[in-house]
Amino acid sequence: MDIEASYNQALDYLYSFVDYSLKHSSELAKADFNLERMFALMESLGNPQNQYPVIHVAGTKGKGSTSALCASVLKEAGYVTGLYTSPHLLDYVERIQVNGLPIPHAELVELVEEIKPHVARIKKLTTFEITTALAFMAFAKNGVNAAVIEVGLGGRLDATNVVTPKVSVITSLSYDHMAVLGDTLALIAGEKAGIIKPGVPVISAPQKEEALEVLERIARERGSELTLVGRDIKYTLIKSSLKGQTLDIDKLIVDLPLLGSHQVENAATAYTALILGGIPVTDEQIHTGFSRVQWRARFEVARREPPVIFDSAHNQDSFARLNETLQTYFPDRKVYLIFGASEDKNIPGMFAELKSKIRKVIVTRADHPRALEVERIQELAAQAGLESEALTPVKDALARALELSSKDGSIVLSAGSMFVTAEVMSAWKMSGNESSK
Repeated sequence: MDIEASYNQALDYLYSFVDYSLKHSSELAKADFNLERMFALMESLGNPQNQYPVIHVAGTKGKGSTSALCASVLKEAGYVTGLYTSPHLLDYVERIQVNGLPIPHAELVELVEEIKPHVARIKKLTTFEITTALAFMAFAKNGVNAAVIEVGLGGRLDATNVVTPKVSVITSLSYDHMAVLGDTLALIAGEKAGIIKPGVPVISAPQKEEALEVLERIARERGSELTLVGRDIKYTLIKSSLKGQTLDIDKLIVDLPLLGSHQVENAATAYTALILGGIPVTDEQIHTGFSRVQWRARFEVARREPPVIFDSAHNQDSFARLNETLQTYFPDRKVYLIFGASEDKNIPGMFAELKSKIRKVIVTRADHPRALEVERIQELAAQAGLESEALTPVKDALARALELSSKDGSIVLSAGSMFVTAEVMSAWKMSGNESSK
């Protein structure tokens, strides 16, 4: 059997378990999240997660970018660097990276075969739990000596929370996954703060007061020193253009290819984690690592004129950041928004944040069980006073948006769902285009 056939069989095996990322919010709220299964699995595997120092990153927004920034610097510093993130955009192995590259398909196949007998002994394991264990195994096998681990959902009961990190990082907190994490910022902060370990330093991005009070209380209870970015570590934006941004973080000047003020905050958070994280790096390595970071679908300008932009914004707060970034770089341009969303998202809130920029919503639906029907999204668009039309599959929505853009020069923007944006990116590439800033 060839590698690709074996790889697809390995993915079929992983997806044969409960995958909460594919479940509706009503089922998610009833989910049996606990760490007992995960600790049992790791014990069976010999606890590979304890073989390398870890930076552990939770948060509502920015945790992927912050993780990517940390990993880029660690790689630049000469560490064999592991990066575990979720979800993937185009290929499952993107979740498990060593030195900036996804592990090969053949390696995932081997790891899956190795883990099967261990999984068979533990009941009710989930797809995410098994994938997390595969990442820990991959890092150990590849001789990783610095790893950045992004939390999947929440923190306290997340499968990644079996690590004892060098530093815990909590990025910007806002409302998301409320059926599981709670409907107040204080409750959400309590879940995210579950990654704070006794005596382990914790770094927080700037937070609203309600969330910060919870983080400070839990850090105090666990004897963990909390460093708040913006208060304890100062940062300022020096200049910004479509080519990138230059910022001053604690008197270190760095260049950043990621766009938007929220990425300035993420960079400052990553810097603080690296400086206080107990894995030695130099200012020069931070500078070079930040300048070389790659993190797709974060205000990714795939074409300059007329602009085509891929973004991963999928809640109200991230749409507010997206609107701010559009106003910064394209103040006079309207947007054709290619939009789909999961059924548990605050779609009216997202539309409200971006309404002033939207010329038309091109509603579509990703090939995903949690994707909301286009008819319902069109109803919500109408209630928001937005013109819309619906086209599926996603490639047809992209083609329509490009057609409209060619007539008036408006921006083609994909946002609202990582799954839709991933399909837009695939369709863009299949049509002979490649991202280039």
